[in-house]
Amino acid sequence: MTLRFIGTTGAADDGGSGPFGLQPIASITHLFEEFRHTAWRLETRRGYAADRNSAKWPRFLAGEDIARGRPNAWRVNVRAQTAQGKRVERVRIVDEPPTPGQEFLRAMAPAHLADGEDIRTLTRAAAEQLGLPDHDFWLFDSKILARLAFDDEDAALGVYVTEDPAEVLAACQARDTAWHHAVRVGE
Repeated sequence: MTLRFIGTTGAADDGGSGPFGLQPIASITHLFEEFRHTAWRLETRRGYAADRNSAKWPRFLAGEDIARGRPNAWRVNVRAQTAQGKRVERVRIVDEPPTPGQEFLRAMAPAHLADGEDIRTLTRAAAEQLGLPDHDFWLFDSKILARLAFDDEDAALGVYVTEDPAEVLAACQARDTAWHHAVRVGE
């Protein structure tokens, strides 16, 4: 059985500004501190420009352990949130074989796991067979959907945010399906 999930529709795709158009990613940073139970992400891209442009990318290419080092603001916040009993979870769609960008994320995973994130992977073939969305999103407390937008070079353009019940339900269904079939990193 193949499930189909709807994507961002209607006003959210208008490309405009305001509550339904493309917003800066910074407009959702408060959600990572204010969520009450879960912050869940689906990662579908083969790589991210932010990773390739980071200081860790050349170190990764040189074979260094990039998971070591002082925690950044993201990791500090994840520790704080998970210490309160909240969950930060994600499923990464990975190719076979993994792309360099996916290998970079895998190399960073030990640090994120140590901070309390639960990271799982699912092959792209399985994700396609399951009919999962082909776009990245964050889902906060099964109420707020933040769909990330990227350009052709994998640079983040912004985020579409919605509380539309149909779109949030579709994201919840995608989350539940992906989580059920994904494998915990390290297993």
